[in-house]
Amino acid sequence: MTTATVDARARTRDELGTVTYDLLVIGGGILGTSVTWMAAQAGLRVAMVDAGDFAGATSSASSKLVHGGLRYLQTGNVKLVAENHRERRALGGDIAPHLVKPLTFLVPVYKGGPHGAAKLGAGVFLYSALSAELGRIMSPRQAHAMVPALRMEGLRAAAVYGDHQMNDSRVAVMTVRAAVDAGAVVLNHAEVVGLRTTRGTVSGADLRDRLDGSEFGVDAKLVLNATGPWVDHLRRMEDPDAAPSIRLSKGAHVVMRRDRPWKAALTIPVDRYRVSFAIPWEDHLLLGTTDEAYEGDPADVRATPQDVDQILAEAGTAVHGVSRDDITYTFAGLRVLPGGPGEVTAAKRETVVTTGSGGMLSVAGGKWTTYRHIGKVVLETLGKLLGGDDLATILPAVPLPGLASPDAVAMRLWSDREPGARMDPLVARHLASHYGSIAFDLARLIRDDPALGERIHPDGPDIWAQAVYARDHEWAATPDDVLRRRTTLTVRGLDTADIRARISELL
Repeated sequence: MTTATVDARARTRDELGTVTYDLLVIGGGILGTSVTWMAAQAGLRVAMVDAGDFAGATSSASSKLVHGGLRYLQTGNVKLVAENHRERRALGGDIAPHLVKPLTFLVPVYKGGPHGAAKLGAGVFLYSALSAELGRIMSPRQAHAMVPALRMEGLRAAAVYGDHQMNDSRVAVMTVRAAVDAGAVVLNHAEVVGLRTTRGTVSGADLRDRLDGSEFGVDAKLVLNATGPWVDHLRRMEDPDAAPSIRLSKGAHVVMRRDRPWKAALTIPVDRYRVSFAIPWEDHLLLGTTDEAYEGDPADVRATPQDVDQILAEAGTAVHGVSRDDITYTFAGLRVLPGGPGEVTAAKRETVVTTGSGGMLSVAGGKWTTYRHIGKVVLETLGKLLGGDDLATILPAVPLPGLASPDAVAMRLWSDREPGARMDPLVARHLASHYGSIAFDLARLIRDDPALGERIHPDGPDIWAQAVYARDHEWAATPDDVLRRRTTLTVRGLDTADIRARISELL
C-alpha cells in the first residue's frame, strides 16, 4: 500500500475508535451496504466494517441479474415477482441506470423439454404483465438471429421477456460510496475478533486490521450482524449456545469467451423448477447457476470440476460450441436460506431477522434486486430499537453516484469535448458503463498523467487510471480488490502474474 493509503486507513481506525455510533454494521455485502446507505441517509451516525473487501464474497458472485424471478411463478409467488419487478424498474430507471442495463431473455422450447410451449408462453405473459412489459413468442429463426449459438435441433419456439443485468461488484462499490457521501464511516479488511458488551448488552466490537495487524474497537448503541454465510458465527460470539438460524446453498458460475455477439440472453429450463442461464456479460458469456446444499467453510466455497461439468452440460442443451477451452474464470457464492427441512432448491428466498440474547440484530438473506427495499425494512426495525422512529418513511429515492446516460458519457470521452480524453471508443464505453459520470474523474487523471490511459492488458478495456482511482477513492487495498472487483481483468482471464505484481506495487 502507498503511504497515503496507510495513512487513510489509520485515520479511519482512529475515527472509528473515538466516536460512539448509533449503528455498527458488521458485513459489507448486499445487506450491509444497503442498510449502511439507508441509515446514513436517515441521519444516523453509522459505521460499517468487513473482514474482507466490500462485496468480497457472495455479493460479487451472483448471476449479475436484477430480475423479477421467472421461476418464482412456479411456486405461485406472484406477489414476490411483482415486488421484484418494481425494484428492478426503479434501479434501471431512477437509481442506477448507468450501472443496471436492460436485457432481453429468450426461453427456448424444445421437443421433449420440461415445459410445453403453451405453458411456458402463459408463464412468460404473466411475468411480463407483472413487469408492465410485453412478452411474446418468437419463431426458431428469429431466436437464432438474436442468439447465433442457439441449438436449432428440436427447437419449437422461444418465449421472450425482459429483465436487467449489472456488474455486481461495481454496484456494491457505488453503494458504499453513496453511504460515505451520506456520512457513513467504512473500513474493509477489518475483522471482528470479539463483541463488546455493557451490562449484558452488545455495545460494539473489537477488531483487527488484516492488512497491518492493528487492533482497535468500535462503540455503538446498536450492532447489526450482516455477515451473510458467517451470520451464525457472529451470533455464537454473542451467545455460544445460539441455535443455527440459516442454511446455505451453493451457486457456481462459469465465464467463457464467445466468438460472436449475442443480442439476448438465454433462460434454459433444466427441470420443472430449475433453470440455467447463458448471459452475455462483459464481452463474455456467463453460464450458471447450480443450487445445492453447502455445509463447508464459507471461505472455501468454489466452483468444483463437477460444478463446471454440470454447468457446461446444462448450457449445452441449448448452446452450440460450449467448451472448457474457452473458460476464462469460474466462481461460486452461497445463498443464505432460512433454516428448516427440505431441499434447498425449494426453499424460500426470504430475509432472516433474529435478535440475540445481547440485543444484537442479525439479518441474512439479501438479494441484489431488492437490496434497497430490504435495507428499508431493516431500517424500520432499527428505528424502533433506537427510539421508536420510523426512519424508513423519510428516505427519498436517492440515485447511486455517477448517474448519467452511459451513451452520453462515452460520447464525451472519445470526442474532443472532455479534457484529457479522446479515448479509444471501447475504453470509453467501458468506463461509461461502469462509472457513469465518475468516468470524467478518470479522464482528469489521464490528463495529468497520460500513461494512466494505457490498457492494463491489451486484450481488455480496463486502464491504469482505474487501478489508481480504486486505490485512492474506492478502498482497494489488495490486488484482488482491484483485479476482481474494481476492474474486469480477473473475470476476463487477464489476471497474469506480471499484472498482479504491477498492481501489488501500485498498492
